[in-house]
Amino acid sequence: MPYTPTPPPLGLSGLVAAVTGGASGIGLATSRYLARLGARVAVLDIAPDALPAADQDTLLPVRCDVSDDTSVRAAVADVVDRLGALDILVNNAGIGAQGTVADNDDAEWQRVLDVNVLGIVRTTRAALPHLRASRHAAVVNTCSVAATAGLPQRVLYSASKGAVLSLTLAMAADHVREGIRVNCVNPGTADTPWIDRLLSRADDPAAERTALNARQPTGRLVSAEEVASAIAYLASPAAASVTGTALAVDGGMQGLRLRPEGA
Repeated sequence: MPYTPTPPPLGLSGLVAAVTGGASGIGLATSRYLARLGARVAVLDIAPDALPAADQDTLLPVRCDVSDDTSVRAAVADVVDRLGALDILVNNAGIGAQGTVADNDDAEWQRVLDVNVLGIVRTTRAALPHLRASRHAAVVNTCSVAATAGLPQRVLYSASKGAVLSLTLAMAADHVREGIRVNCVNPGTADTPWIDRLLSRADDPAAERTALNARQPTGRLVSAEEVASAIAYLASPAAASVTGTALAVDGGMQGLRLRPEGA
């Protein structure tokens, strides 16, 4: 018989969420958003001490290195031990990479794919027994517009996010009959600490930021909070019939083709 979920109350009250890479950027914004909706939230991060002091009363910091299976399994077990369950998993941890196909050696390819792709595999694999026991199980992966649009100097990062998109669809098919929904968000260029570090290395940071703003039809970078709200929707009961979906939060970057202003 097909699985028929029992709709839980609106909001996330009574649910437990874990957010990887949750101590900064999109992950921190997501952790805060889920907590405001009533979830108890664990922040899984390689540097949990980076969680702002103001958030430590509402968010549970847990050390987790997504490139290490032992660390991942220990972190998930700690979350369940301390919070009693795991209903929502946000696979947000990731690292960036620049350059053409000729610019990174095998070791760098392996490092980025290990974090961005296998990191999701490890965390989801460890979480699955607990998600199967949930009355409202949701997995949301942080993907990227780089998975669906060809961006210059981003070949390694794009390859990793293309894999995340395919992984999301396959996981959604595998687990839908277990009552586990799997979706991803595809942000455009988001205003995060990683972008700040990238801009700081540019010859002209102001000009580079202007170019990044102009690349998105809205004329500005996506905020971390905007991505967080999309993740929260996909994780919530409001999206109970949404699975296998990639939700673009990119200021129109993927789908719009605007004429130059004045043309």
